[in-house]
Amino acid sequence: MNYRLTISYDGTRYHGWESKKEVDTIEGKLEAVFARMTEQDVKIHGAGRTDAGVHAMGMVANGFLDTTLTPEEIKAYANHYLPDDICIREVSGVSERFHARLNAKGKHYRYTIDNGEVANVFERKYMTRLTENYDIEAMKKAAVYLIGEHDFKSFCDNKRMKKSTIRRISDIQINNSDGIITIDFYGNGFLYHMVRILTGTLLMVGTHELSCDDIPDIIEKKSRDAAGFTAPPQGLCLVEVDY
Repeated sequence: MNYRLTISYDGTRYHGWESKKEVDTIEGKLEAVFARMTEQDVKIHGAGRTDAGVHAMGMVANGFLDTTLTPEEIKAYANHYLPDDICIREVSGVSERFHARLNAKGKHYRYTIDNGEVANVFERKYMTRLTENYDIEAMKKAAVYLIGEHDFKSFCDNKRMKKSTIRRISDIQINNSDGIITIDFYGNGFLYHMVRILTGTLLMVGTHELSCDDIPDIIEKKSRDAAGFTAPPQGLCLVEVDY
């Protein structure tokens, strides 16, 4: 039977989502636990492939599991054997046609920056510490240019990308509260490192290294060299996947 899984994880010590030989990944840990449970090889399909060091509150995945256990029993079994930094929040049976990636309609990512006078040592794994004085209003103006359907090739780190680099961003929300800057991205899909490059570009607008009016030109150039830096992974979290 096909099962839908909602998963939270701390990506700090993992080499990303996708299974790889000889290194720990989120997908690899899940597949190993379910293989133990079913005594068969299991393939898990995630809604996306988060990078090394990136976290998730609500990653969605699916997989076919040959078991007589109920969804609640599957969840309990998996959480018993998974490491403490990976947790399955929900398990439900779905149709055979459900595919976590192919059926996803949208994703919500949040990038969090510790910008306070004193570093937040307890949340340092989940924020990027940056001490510049950012112009938040300028960043908000720049974000408006990114909303909509565009060719985001300038914001993709995969130089060999052969598929379409056109994506739609429905909203970008930027907030600064008590020295914590959050940038929330909502879109129908994101390219390799796209959210982190968008973040780096907006931050460069915030320090006036780039202008708001530079954004349309960066999009038009379709060149990775035109955009800003790739923000570090630890500040990024996949919040939710929409279906």
